[in-house]
Amino acid sequence: MMLYPFPHILYSIDDFSLAMDFDLTNNSLVTYTPLAGYTLPNLFRMLAQNHFHISPRYAARFTYSMALSTIMSPFYIRERVKYDKATENTPITKDPIFIIGHWRCGTTLMHNILTRDQQFGYFTTYQTLIPSIFISGEKFFKPIVVASLPKKRPMDDGDLSADLPQEDIYALGALSPYSYYHGWCFPKNMEHYNNYIDFTSASPQTIQDWKTIYLHLLKKITMYHKGKQLILKNQDNTGKIPQLLEMFPDAKFIYMYRNPYNLYMSMMKFMHKVIPLYCVQTPPPLKEVEEKMMTLFSHMTQKYLKDKPLIPKENLLEVKYEQFLNQPLDVVSTLYKKFNLSGYPDVEPTLKTYLATQKTVHTDKYSFTDPIKKKIENHWGFALSEYQYSQPQEDLL
Repeated sequence: MMLYPFPHILYSIDDFSLAMDFDLTNNSLVTYTPLAGYTLPNLFRMLAQNHFHISPRYAARFTYSMALSTIMSPFYIRERVKYDKATENTPITKDPIFIIGHWRCGTTLMHNILTRDQQFGYFTTYQTLIPSIFISGEKFFKPIVVASLPKKRPMDDGDLSADLPQEDIYALGALSPYSYYHGWCFPKNMEHYNNYIDFTSASPQTIQDWKTIYLHLLKKITMYHKGKQLILKNQDNTGKIPQLLEMFPDAKFIYMYRNPYNLYMSMMKFMHKVIPLYCVQTPPPLKEVEEKMMTLFSHMTQKYLKDKPLIPKENLLEVKYEQFLNQPLDVVSTLYKKFNLSGYPDVEPTLKTYLATQKTVHTDKYSFTDPIKKKIENHWGFALSEYQYSQPQEDLL
């Protein structure tokens, strides 16, 4: 039975034509960029990495980010003094559950469903955007975050609020250089930040720095949730399975995958809408960004396929996006059983209630040209074969 029957909106490739470039409708907005929550030292580090280049059209956006980071600095010092020792002494007694996979593969829906179960801890949007002060700065800074957020996600019209679950890559990016999303804020240096997906060419010191910062973050949110097992959504982690297993040998992994034809279209829409809201540099042509996206998907997926044998079979569940949309509770029930998670019968009514509220969210249905199909097959043929997709989803409906 289809429990998640989203209505469809039809798009053709002309809607995201590479001749169009980016959607600049909200280009003047200054508050949507995640840079506004960066610590001041990290913001200066980003500036130095980018040779202090800010495009004039985005000067107001960067000025806003710099001002907020400066105001946050005393709170950051206070939070470190007050909570660093307690954070470091916090044990993570249950290894986390990591939701991984490429962007636009249903990771957000999975995250939102699982975090309805109160036995789990997770990062909220507020906590990921200003992770350095989310405990002591909540009274003053949370209203700023609330005011700065759109009510709907620009890429898919899904709900967005300060209290909803959010991917922890924003938190890692606010504290360190090790985030893919830095490339969306500084798109002229996108290729450099793409390298942090899997650390293929990283030094041992870089990897250790990442581990130290990430573990501190996870201990902090564990302390906040009083020791609950964490549900973590972070697409970047798809390329970091060896490092995550070194940190958490019994970690559970939910790998989400999707029809590559439809993924391509969804990612083009995503970048078309979101990069202009994040960036402080004029982005390169969308065609160039598209090429980087296609290369990144190939690299990221091949890295996952190489590394997944490292995960004990009982700790990995691969989830097909299309099946998940049609039968979400069946997938979640299977997940609870496979990972020996308790309490599914008790939480199922809550999950059904949540899913009922999501029926008005649309999914996009795409129309494909032959050149686009050929491009996807040439670049991502290995993924089509691996996951047994032979045609776009619109042709399967």
